[in-house]
Amino acid sequence: MIDPASAPPLPEPGRAVRRNADAAPTGRLRWLPGLQTLRGYDVAWLRHDVAAGLVLTTVLVPVGVAYAVASGVPGICGLYATIVALLAYALFGPSRVFVLGPDSSLAALILAVVVPLAAGDPLRSIALAGMMAVVSGSLCIVAGLARLGFVTELLSKPIRYGYMNGIALTVLVGQLPALCGFSVDAEGLVGATASFVEGLLAGRTNRTALALGAGTLATILLLRRSARLPGILVAVAGATAIVGALDLGAAAGVSVLGVLPQGLPAFAIPSIARGDLVPVLVGGLAVALVSFADTSVLSRAFAARTGGFVDPNREMVGLGAANLAAGFFQGFPVSSSASRTPVAADAGARTQLACVVGALAVAALLEAAPNLLANLPKAALAAVVIASAIGVIEVADLRRIYRIQRWEFWLSIACLAGVAVLGVIPGIGLAIVIAIVEFVWDGWRPYSAVLGRLEGVKGYHDVVRHPDARRIPGLVLFRWDAPLFFANAEFFQSRVLDAVAASPTPVRRLVIAAEPVTSVDVTAADMLNELDRTLQAASVELCFAEMKGPVKDKLKRFGLFSRLGEEMFFPTVGAAVSGYLRAHPVDWVDWQDRKP
Repeated sequence: MIDPASAPPLPEPGRAVRRNADAAPTGRLRWLPGLQTLRGYDVAWLRHDVAAGLVLTTVLVPVGVAYAVASGVPGICGLYATIVALLAYALFGPSRVFVLGPDSSLAALILAVVVPLAAGDPLRSIALAGMMAVVSGSLCIVAGLARLGFVTELLSKPIRYGYMNGIALTVLVGQLPALCGFSVDAEGLVGATASFVEGLLAGRTNRTALALGAGTLATILLLRRSARLPGILVAVAGATAIVGALDLGAAAGVSVLGVLPQGLPAFAIPSIARGDLVPVLVGGLAVALVSFADTSVLSRAFAARTGGFVDPNREMVGLGAANLAAGFFQGFPVSSSASRTPVAADAGARTQLACVVGALAVAALLEAAPNLLANLPKAALAAVVIASAIGVIEVADLRRIYRIQRWEFWLSIACLAGVAVLGVIPGIGLAIVIAIVEFVWDGWRPYSAVLGRLEGVKGYHDVVRHPDARRIPGLVLFRWDAPLFFANAEFFQSRVLDAVAASPTPVRRLVIAAEPVTSVDVTAADMLNELDRTLQAASVELCFAEMKGPVKDKLKRFGLFSRLGEEMFFPTVGAAVSGYLRAHPVDWVDWQDRKP
């Protein structure tokens, strides 16, 4: 798989188109960026888009078929999903060079739902996978229109790495039996691993199929960095030619794809049983989350290379439209492709017309040459999926995370283990729960500090990090590094009272350095009211410094501002200290006030 970060920037014409797309008009055309691009299309770009589309086709066909088989649906569905997803995204997607289609990151999710429910019925598997695409597409469109594109930002990089590594390992292990020429009936990483080992020990390996699969995999990996030779096409075409020339399907028992149905995808509303509804809805939700997380990461990577801007809401609508179209045209869920997108960019694609050309070329193949892939060995398809899964696995950045923030590394490993032990969909759910807990924890138990004056340094600083900092007699400067809300209100009160009790001198005034406090809710305001009464009973004044205007406005609505008095709110910590020294003369000389 080609690293999107290494993809070359768009040529200047492409940059111009991208800028036009980024500066999308208001109204209906905002959600139809393809029409906006078409209106400003330069004929000089046509040859680049056509050439890139034809190059892209060489990858779309084998990959589409491979991911369909890996997802538990007939291979033709991968080509159907490829065609309609590319056409839909060309109209609704904001990115000029994005390629959408079947992807390895979704294969395990789809497989986890389809295989148990379909029970070997191909028609039922198509309906189940199609309904998952409809569910995920609908969710993405609704979320995009509601401007909820920010939700994937809640998944931190370690968590994203964890569940993607777990999915990649699940996909990889799930394809090992096919690579060796036999099949197993197992779910999840643990079950698939056990079944694969049993098959090996039982001698079920087809050595000819294994040789074809291993050769295909080696060719793909060796040619991965080649800019001129499409490794997937070379490997798959070679394996297909060998099987056809030597008749290995009949002579050696090598399982092959067979003749694909002739014709184009037809509109059909997926029909599923009522008992399948909950698993399909849960699976569709997981697909929506994973596919948009992938798309969000990839779109940012390419935007960083080209100097563009990513609108996550429009991106979500484009992704949703592609999935909805795939679901209604005998396809299955799709996502952005980190392997095919760089192919289009490297081939000189200027706009989504390159993807349209690719889709039309695939459609022409189905109409004119459905027998072309009849001798394609399934071991080679497994090799294609395994190569993609290997490219998804993240190791280098996890090593960096281990060095700089070890607990986040283990958080990533926990997500991986969740996917491996619980299964793909429960593992995704665990990743979401961990992400929420991680998000809440930082605000629930934030850092706080008592501040002092450090010789020769402006401002007031944490006395724990700077033990030489001097504390002003009778004054506690307390900084709270988070919003104040219901989950941390009691903890805040406890920390404040501990700071007062730990003061080396009797405390007359407590100043909350409130610049990091970005919000206060009703529970926290009531806590501040109670804290003020407690401090008053101990003859301690409660003051605030550097409080933001919007937070101060909330205290006014809560009635706390008028109760404390405007004179208890200072613009800076320095002003609060000066106010205290005027009201309470103490033995204190600031280092800046000393005479030389």
